[in-house]
Amino acid sequence: MASFPPSVNEKLIARSRTVGELLAPTSPFDKKCGRENWTVAFAPDGSYLAWSQGHRIVKLVPWAQCLNNFLLHGTKNGANAAGTRLPRQSSEGSQKSKPCEHVIDCGDIVWSLAFGSSVPEKQSRCVNIEWHRFKFGQDQLLLATGLNNGRIKIWDVYTGKLLLNLMDHTEVVRDLTFAPDGSLILVSASRDKTLRVWDLKDDGNMMKVLRGHPNWVYGCAFSPDSSILCSVGASKAVVAAILV
Repeated sequence: MASFPPSVNEKLIARSRTVGELLAPTSPFDKKCGRENWTVAFAPDGSYLAWSQGHRIVKLVPWAQCLNNFLLHGTKNGANAAGTRLPRQSSEGSQKSKPCEHVIDCGDIVWSLAFGSSVPEKQSRCVNIEWHRFKFGQDQLLLATGLNNGRIKIWDVYTGKLLLNLMDHTEVVRDLTFAPDGSLILVSASRDKTLRVWDLKDDGNMMKVLRGHPNWVYGCAFSPDSSILCSVGASKAVVAAILV
């Protein structure tokens, strides 16, 4: 570990001071939340922070409002487990709802989270499909949740509506990542030793299965141009794959 003079250490500590702390409910009667917090994620536009409160619950917090509360009331901010009922909104609507705090019950332990947003000119990579169940608008914000049972659930952040339920992994989904080009290509990493590539613009159809890890896969990340995927697992190696 690198060592620095005291003056440098003090500057580093000052720059990384705690801004705030979100606290999950700890009621012994609530089996849905209040346990280990496995994962957090920011929306690409900074509108929301999502965090797994333990077990089945994901909390969606408007980040600007949350940050203001920290600055006004101190570092600790308790999070109520009660959900806020959201107004109905069409997936094709062009008007975004004002961010509001609410929770999503995912039905199982949540291990991974990822936000995704669409770019209209990025069409599905499955060119033979002429009809799609979902048409994702430019202002729509999606949240992918990776679960203990191997399922991946895709939610509309503004309405709280479950859009897709992806079922192919046989073990825990440890990580999720969207391609940064707005194509809504989603990659999942799992304890079943595979990564799977999903095209959400093609109604969540699985494009391919990536094998190469001899053990559990823990994490994955796209290159900035969305052409290469790197992943890590229980083995001491980084595996890179070309997805173009």
